[in-house]
Amino acid sequence: MTVLGSLLAMLAGLPRDLAQLAASPSGLTAIAGAVLAGAMLAAILVLLTSVSSPSRTSAALPMIRRASALREKSWRAGFLRQRDPDAAGRSRPRAPSAAPAAAVSR
Repeated sequence: MTVLGSLLAMLAGLPRDLAQLAASPSGLTAIAGAVLAGAMLAAILVLLTSVSSPSRTSAALPMIRRASALREKSWRAGFLRQRDPDAAGRSRPRAPSAAPAAAVSR
């Protein structure tokens, strides 16, 4: 936050400095001031874009997407796996017979 405050203080004094340079008799000084102001502006823009880059959030996006996809998949599940078939209230599945039903002759 202190970096941003110092940058704003420099920007606040910049018009005063440019006005002082423009009033000087030397045209070379005015050109040098304009080049310096452009360089400062470019440095400030580079600093602001590097500070506000979404690199932190873009690195976390794959994990966030995976977690939300797994959560939605679990919500769509129609049933829970029954881990204990002998629990109270559950009937045991029928076992297959020894011979297929079509092959039984009477």
